Amino acid sequence: MAESLSDDDDASLSLGEGRGPAGRVGARAVEIWALAGGAVLLAVVLMNAVSVTAGYLANLPVPGDFELTEMGICIAAFAFLPYCQLAGANVTADIFTEGAGPRWRAAFAVAGASVALGFSLLLLWRMWAGMNDQREYGYTTTILQAPHWMAFIPILISLALLAVAAAMSLGDGARAFRRR
Repeated sequence: MAESLSDDDDASLSLGEGRGPAGRVGARAVEIWALAGGAVLLAVVLMNAVSVTAGYLANLPVPGDFELTEMGICIAAFAFLPYCQLAGANVTADIFTEGAGPRWRAAFAVAGASVALGFSLLLLWRMWAGMNDQREYGYTTTILQAPHWMAFIPILISLALLAVAAAMSLGDGARAFRRR
């Protein structure tokens, strides 16, 4: 949404550009978290490559590789959500809004950011409850016996950052709506 509302077509601008100190800190945290998600994804890919190669050559795959893949991909996917929100890179229905004027597009951006904020807070609340249930019941993965609840921690951080990003997007959309 940030790009679609901007009068500047320079895609190289950072997410913190044109924001106050708190906005720059929030945008930087979102960027760093997305890069961490990319590192997790890269680690999953490398672990799978090692597991497949070792399984083929020595019949010694990485124990629990499926479990690690499931947790890692989930963590990485959630880590990208705040960045996508702040960069305006979420899925949109441009076919319906391409003929709309700037004020309508800004109104749609406000509505979309409001929904994203609401869903991020709802998910944060329910994932917190889910993590506590997993911890209380002592659920673990089958092979590695890793506690399920530990994977919830980075997901909760991602959802909190998504709420921050959605609030920032909501502010961007509201400012764009007032300007138009």
